[in-house]
Amino acid sequence: MNKPAELKLDSVPAWIDGEAVSPSGRSGEVYNPATGQVTKRVPFCDASVIDAAVRSAAAAFPAWRDTPPLRRARVMQEFLSLLKKHQKDLARIVTEEHGKTLPDATGSVQRGIEVVEFACGIPHLLKGEYSENVGTQVDTHTLRQPVGVCVGITPFNFPVMVPLWMFPMAIACGNTFVLKPSEKVPSASVRMAELLKEAGLPDGVLNVVHGDKVAVDSLLTHPLVSAVSFVGSTPIAKYIYETCAKGGKRVQALGGAKNHAVVLPDADLEFAADALIGAAYGSAGERCMAISAVVAVGAAGDPLVKLLEKKAKAIKIGPGDKDGIDMGPLITAEHRAKVLGFVNKGKAEGAKVVLDGSSAGPKEGFFLGTTLFDHVKPGMEVYKNEIFGPVLVVLRTNSLEEAIALVNSNPYANGTAIFTESGGAARRFQNEIQVGMVGINVPIPVPVAFYSFGGWKSSLFGDLHVHGTEAVKFYTRTKAVTTRWPHQDTPAPGFNMPTLG
Repeated sequence: MNKPAELKLDSVPAWIDGEAVSPSGRSGEVYNPATGQVTKRVPFCDASVIDAAVRSAAAAFPAWRDTPPLRRARVMQEFLSLLKKHQKDLARIVTEEHGKTLPDATGSVQRGIEVVEFACGIPHLLKGEYSENVGTQVDTHTLRQPVGVCVGITPFNFPVMVPLWMFPMAIACGNTFVLKPSEKVPSASVRMAELLKEAGLPDGVLNVVHGDKVAVDSLLTHPLVSAVSFVGSTPIAKYIYETCAKGGKRVQALGGAKNHAVVLPDADLEFAADALIGAAYGSAGERCMAISAVVAVGAAGDPLVKLLEKKAKAIKIGPGDKDGIDMGPLITAEHRAKVLGFVNKGKAEGAKVVLDGSSAGPKEGFFLGTTLFDHVKPGMEVYKNEIFGPVLVVLRTNSLEEAIALVNSNPYANGTAIFTESGGAARRFQNEIQVGMVGINVPIPVPVAFYSFGGWKSSLFGDLHVHGTEAVKFYTRTKAVTTRWPHQDTPAPGFNMPTLG
C-alpha cells in the first residue's frame, strides 16, 4: 500500500539586503490556530545569518543617515499609502497565523498605520534648539542624530502593529533596522519589508530575520547593534534589558501586565460591563493591555458580576475569518494548556467559578471558552500571574482608597482604568495610581500614535516608551554645538574654565 505523499509546506523567507532569502538549517512550524494545522515552516536563523543581516544594515547606515529627513519622510508617505492599500491583506495574514478575528486584526493594523502617519512628520520632529549669544558672540544649538543599527524583537499577539511601533520611527530618524518577529507569526513582517522596498526604501535599511533564542542572543550581543526595542513577557524583557545594558546598548524592553479596571458604585454598570467584556476577552485575552482583573468597589460588585456573566456567555467563539465571531483561538496548543492550567488552579484555590470555559469552543484548533472568577484574593495564582488568555478575575474592595492600594501593590503597571461618573474620584485615581497608562471610562487606554506607549515597574525596563515623541528620543542622540566666529581683535581662550557673559 502506498503511503500518502507528504504535504510540502511553504517556507517563510528572511529579508536581507532588499531580498528574500531562505536560510538552511533549523526551522520551526507555523500553525493556523483555528484548525490546529501546520501551514508553513519558518527558518531559525543562526549567528551567521544574523551577522549578515546586521552587516547589511550597518553598510546601509551612512547613506541613509545622510539622506535629508524630508526624503526619508517621502518614503514613509509612500509606505503609508501602500499599507492602506494592503490593509485587508495584512489583516488576513494576522488572522491566519494568530487566530484573532478579522475585524480585530484590521483594527490592529490601523493602529500601526497611525504610527507611520506620525513618522511622516519626522522633519519637524527632528528639529533641535538654538540659543543666540549664550556668551559674548557665542551661540549654542542642538542636533538630533541617529544612533546606528537598531533591532526590534516583537511578540506574537500583534504581528503588524507592534513592528510598526518600532521600525518606521527608527528608519525615519535615519537609523537602519533588523526586525526579529515572533517565529509563531512571521509572514506579515516580510510582507511589510516588501512594501517598504516598493515605497523606495534603499536595500539594507530594513532587514527581517526569524528564529528563537539563538537569533535573539546573536542580535543582543552583536557589536554593530546600537539599540534594541522589545515587547514581550517580563522575564524576557528583564533578560534583554540586562544583556543590552552590559553591552552598552540603548534598550527599551516592555514586559508583561496584570491590568486592573476599578468599577465604582456610581458607574454606568451596563456600559462598564460592555467595555470590560471586550477588554478582557477580545483577541482571546492575548493582549498586553487586556483587562484581566476587575476591582469591584462596594455595592458595584454583585450587579456587575451578573452583567459580566451574562455578556461573557453570549460571546461567540470560532475561526476568526468567519462572520459574527467575537473571539478566536489561542496561539498554540501549549499556550492553551498553560491557560487551562491557571483555570484549574483558580478552582483549586477556592475562587468562585462564575463561568467555566474549560470545555467550550470548537474541538479543532486551540480554542478555549471564557472563564470568569469572582471573590478572588490577591494571593491566588490566577491573580498574581499574567495568564494571557480568556480569563477574567473579580476582586472586591470596600472603597476607592482600598482599590488604589490594591492596584499599586501589584508588581505590574502597564495599564489600568476606572469606571465612574465622579470627576473627583477619577482625578484622584489618575493622580495616585502608579501605572503608566490610565483610562477613565476607557477600558484599554492605548495612547494614539503621537503619544507614547509604555508601563511602569515590572512592565518596562528602560527609560523611554515606544512610538510618539519618546521614540524620537530613543532612536536619536542629542549633540550640543557651541559656536564662536572670532574677529581678529577677539582675545583667545585662556587656561581658566570659560564662563558666560
